[in-house]
Amino acid sequence: MDRTDRASRVIAAPPATVYGALLDRESLEVWLPPEGMRGRVEWWDPRPGGGFRMVLTYLDPTDSPGKTSDATDVVDVGFAELVPSERVVQRAVFEADDPSFAGTMTMTWHLAAAGDGTEVTVTATDVPPGIDQSDHETGIASSLASLASYLERTD
Repeated sequence: MDRTDRASRVIAAPPATVYGALLDRESLEVWLPPEGMRGRVEWWDPRPGGGFRMVLTYLDPTDSPGKTSDATDVVDVGFAELVPSERVVQRAVFEADDPSFAGTMTMTWHLAAAGDGTEVTVTATDVPPGIDQSDHETGIASSLASLASYLERTD
């Protein structure tokens, strides 16, 4: 598993704000699930060596069967590295019987100041072969778009 998937986006928020949204349970439940899914965090420990478990549910599983069940993807995510306002490194393991989804995928969220905003680049390495690359990169881009909408909204 040496495939790398990647997506990036400039978000109109400072790096500290983006970093905060990566480490806030309620925020993560809102913006992390890609379009067509909703998410629920089952446990949460936001520190290096900690992590979280997220249950992602497909709103319409007809064309997107889940990895864990027909309608869900369950993923355990460990925080490998947390560098405030710069980087979050996660180790993600999907709960799945299919060996093509086995293994630990590393997700690195890199934050770089870009004018008045932040360029967020997500790099996924060691992506399990059962995850379609195009679908995965589309999903990451969808999560980044949701993060942008979440942080750029005006109250």
